[in-house]
Amino acid sequence: MVSFKPLWVTLAEKGLKKKDLYDAASPATVARMARNEYVALEIIDKLCALLGCPISAVVEYVPGDSSGRDA
Repeated sequence: MVSFKPLWVTLAEKGLKKKDLYDAASPATVARMARNEYVALEIIDKLCALLGCPISAVVEYVPGDSSGRDA
């Protein structure tokens, strides 16, 4: 499973909120990230550029349930 927990930590450290992500991702995409659902790699790339951080500051892999998605 993929977790966006690092993203929320990174936002807090930079003094930003979810609504500040809307330039890189739509409100619907931000909602999907809040539920740890699939987000295109292109969006993750935009978030890394916006935040000036590595991908590990946005997303992490958590072994376990893949939320029912087939590989």
